[in-house]
This record gives sequence, C-alpha cells and structure tokens, in this order.
Amino acid sequence: MIVVSNTSPIINLACIGQLDILRQLYGSIAIPESVYHEIAVTGSGDAGSREVQALGWIETTKTTNRLQVAALQIELDKGEAESIVLALELNAELLLLDERRGRTVASRQG
Repeated sequence: MIVVSNTSPIINLACIGQLDILRQLYGSIAIPESVYHEIAVTGSGDAGSREVQALGWIETTKTTNRLQVAALQIELDKGEAESIVLALELNAELLLLDERRGRTVASRQG
C-alpha cells in the first residue's frame, strides 16, 4: 500500500509518542521534500524532526510535476500541494491530510 502524508499527521503523532502507528498500519509512508523540510529543517528540534531524518520507513520523495504543484499553491500551502501531487504521481491508495481545504482540493484531484 502506498501512503503519502502531509506534515501535521506526522508532527501530531510524534507529539504524543505515537508516530509508530503509521508504520504499524501502513509499513511505510512517503512524504514530499517540502514536508521533510518543514519538519526536519524549519521545525528542527521539534516533535518529529529527528524521526523524519532517522526512520527508514518514512521516505522522502521528490515531486516531478512542478506546474501542478504551483497551480495547487493558489489554494494551499506548499506541503499540502506537494503531498497531493505526490499521491497522484505515486498512485497512492491513501493521502493523510488534516486540513479541510486540502482534503477538498485532493478530492477534486481524484
């Protein structure tokens, strides 16, 4: 099963010491580069930052359709836009988003 995650699900689960739930449920998850940057660089030292860098089952993957990312950024932040595009590019079975607007846009994208 291919699963893509945005920032908040990772940070929120890391905050309560339950990040491993994602591995237990899905085996591995993919995150776009902007989500990695937001968690590991911008949030350095915060919940999830060390885990995203160290855990092999969290895989950082580059999106290739930059035009689609840019188009989605009209409505969403970069992490949400890249997460949606990455899910489409990988034909993911599941996309983990917690923001209502992001879920609405993802549904429109299929």
